[in-house]
Amino acid sequence: MKRTLPWSEQIDVISSDESSSSDGDMEINDGVEGQQLSLNITLDQPTKEMTSEDVLIKRAEMYQEYMRQLPMPARHGSVIPFSSWVGLGKSIKQLYGQPLHYLTNILLKQWDHLRIGSEDEQKPLDITIHPCKAEATIWLVEEIHRRTSSHHHVAKSWLLDPMHHAFVDSIFPQL
Repeated sequence: MKRTLPWSEQIDVISSDESSSSDGDMEINDGVEGQQLSLNITLDQPTKEMTSEDVLIKRAEMYQEYMRQLPMPARHGSVIPFSSWVGLGKSIKQLYGQPLHYLTNILLKQWDHLRIGSEDEQKPLDITIHPCKAEATIWLVEEIHRRTSSHHHVAKSWLLDPMHHAFVDSIFPQL
């Protein structure tokens, strides 16, 4: 959505109503027995500057809204061989042409880190977990992140992770 005027431009309000008392006062008729309410509005107040945190929250809100609009795939492709959760995530992105949510990407990375030091660490993951089950698990987690995650939580996660943009996929499918 585009603004018609930039934030920095000042707007002059001209009132043709003779009952106006000063530039900063307005009277509103609320329709209750002819009573009028007086609101003191100062038009000369500077607009609130947005902090970098406010900008990040707005970006997270836009990101979350975008991710909510993406449809979940109705059909699943073929069996995908994989050796790591992150590798399976990359294959899913290529196969379906869809991004995975930031939180899903972080979770896949964490799942791979959980394997470090286990006795099956060197085995390909698709030997331990059936590829169809693993893919279904990722799509289930993805649906949860797309539909239920708060943009405030996403923004807080981004604030804690200066490299968060590395986990925000750059795939933009047509809606």
